[in-house]
Amino acid sequence: MQRAELEAYLNRFLEAERFRDYCPNGLQVEGRPEISRIATGVTASLAVVEQAVAAGADALLVHHGYFWRGEDPRLVGPRGRRIAALNAAQLNLFAYHLPLDAHPGIGNNAELARVLGLEIEGWFGEQSVGAFGRLPAPMALGEFAALVGARLARAPLVVGDAARRVARVAWCTGAAQGYLEQALALGVDVYLSGEASEPTVHLARESGVAYVGAGHHATERYGIRALGEHLAREFGLEHRFIDEDNPV
Repeated sequence: MQRAELEAYLNRFLEAERFRDYCPNGLQVEGRPEISRIATGVTASLAVVEQAVAAGADALLVHHGYFWRGEDPRLVGPRGRRIAALNAAQLNLFAYHLPLDAHPGIGNNAELARVLGLEIEGWFGEQSVGAFGRLPAPMALGEFAALVGARLARAPLVVGDAARRVARVAWCTGAAQGYLEQALALGVDVYLSGEASEPTVHLARESGVAYVGAGHHATERYGIRALGEHLAREFGLEHRFIDEDNPV
């Protein structure tokens, strides 16, 4: 398919224009005009770019791209090397941040719900990027943490009484610890995000709502991979998901 056709489809499918974001969503670096093979990854690091080039991809789709608000715009150092690698290979770079978090079908939070077996009841947070719902059956917080660790292949940070029974859950992938207060207002038993900050622990302890920090990368693997799989089905494109591990 043509690059312009893919760009138009993605922008429409992910409703990119309705989001106020911290970076430009859509085509960030222009490459060759015709696309038959795509690669997906969480972040457009140099390692992911190089693996996409080695795989013969015509386009790389990521959740974390470039040109973040307040970032030094000069293409020097690591940033310059990333752009140079994309240009040398004529590799298109597409990035979707909040639109991929919020998509109710294949977004990060929808996909994390599938992975963890959570039932979605609604959405919350800035521009409705977070989700809330419940477990299929109540379980101890320790059991839920063990489930998260097993499904995401990463031991989570847990704040709360491991023996306490939990049923109602709110979650938002990535660096969404700031939504804990909004989660409290929903009356949930536990809030899960990708990262925690120092105040997160105190608020969880004092509120009595448990907190689970499951990893920024670990919680955001699934939306971008699902997007690639969706495009492969819809348009017959070849797709490879590149999972560059990140302990954060």
